Amino acid sequence: MSAAAMPFTDREVAAIRGDFPILGRAVRDGRRLVYLDSGATSHKPRVVLDAEREFYEQHNAAVHRGAHLLAEEATDAFEAARATVAHFIRAPEDEVVFTKNATESLNLVAYAFSNAAPTDEPKDPRFVLGPGDEVLVTQMEHHANLVPWQELVRRTGATLRWIPLAADGSLDLGGLDTLLTERTKVLAVTQVSNVLGTINPVGELAARAHAVGALVVVDACQSVPHLPVDVATLGADFIAFSGHKMYGPLGVGVLWGRAELLEVMPPFLTGGSMIELVTMERATWAPAPQKFEAGVPNAAQAVGLAAAVRWVEQVGIDRIHAHEADLAERLLTGLAARPWTRVLGPAAGTPRGGAVSLVVDGVHAHDVGQILDDAGVAVRVGHHCAWPLHRALGVTATTRASLAAYNTADEVDTFLTALDRVPEIFGIAEAS
Repeated sequence: MSAAAMPFTDREVAAIRGDFPILGRAVRDGRRLVYLDSGATSHKPRVVLDAEREFYEQHNAAVHRGAHLLAEEATDAFEAARATVAHFIRAPEDEVVFTKNATESLNLVAYAFSNAAPTDEPKDPRFVLGPGDEVLVTQMEHHANLVPWQELVRRTGATLRWIPLAADGSLDLGGLDTLLTERTKVLAVTQVSNVLGTINPVGELAARAHAVGALVVVDACQSVPHLPVDVATLGADFIAFSGHKMYGPLGVGVLWGRAELLEVMPPFLTGGSMIELVTMERATWAPAPQKFEAGVPNAAQAVGLAAAVRWVEQVGIDRIHAHEADLAERLLTGLAARPWTRVLGPAAGTPRGGAVSLVVDGVHAHDVGQILDDAGVAVRVGHHCAWPLHRALGVTATTRASLAAYNTADEVDTFLTALDRVPEIFGIAEAS
């Protein structure tokens, strides 16, 4: 590991934690908060809170409207935020669309196939879907990258197929040649599983999808905040991610798409802001990305997201990834010493994301989560919006700890110590 990609020192983590006011609060009878639920939503550093407040206090106006000074300033701030986000993922500015979250971003792309151009206008064949066509997903998708495609095939008469899970939590690519064919119009895949932490080979999958003419849509919610993502080399045609999972505000998401695809893709929402010309009979659309940003946009949240991006860049995305990988390894090693737990997904020593999900056989995940919460440890329990994945692995629910830049080795140890109360309370034999 290079010096530039070393995990944070204790002093550096302490400085990072100082940026997050919420981490100083107490929970559950005065216990210190141990927050291990950043896969659901991350906390926000002061610079993000300050950026949103400053927008509302000094520049609040509807962007792309009005000729007064506040409107000019608001528009400049909104478009500067777009430029900041674009630079972070190595994209041109006109390829970044602001949405309210990643779910909307993914729905935007899915609806493009059913919002095809009217019959009196030419249709780009890449966005025409019907009986005989297929959409390929994976069995590890978050519902946000599964349900929109289920609904799309239901509306259009196309067929949904999926890449199955292997026992180790990776994708079973052995039958890919029979799943990915000239009938495939879309491949939708997560870059990093929100449950398993599996890092999927997006580049390889994209190359094979493009070879049969399919478009590639990537759920990047669990990758963009945690490891370097360069859309110029990733191989995808679209990626979606959320602001609130990368230290930014709630209520803002991003869709990146290749410019030539955004140009021909039909819009999802219509109305003000996204139009070029309107008569009583019809309307034409503004160029992308504005074509996909109907109504008054979430400018303050976009400005807050840009502040979060700058914070991540200052801290260093490579070092965030190295730090989270180091903590995940510590957590996995600790769980391996507790034979009454069962980890789903990649084992210790395998490249992975910072989400670690486990099962205690005979104890429901909600009970495990309650014991941890009593100790001040916040985790996620349930199916994590990935019900099919859990069914494929034969479990109803899991307990998930998900890591971020502000977590510490001591917090991992606190989680493990709190987890040790589970066999005490439920009478589980600790010996293997």
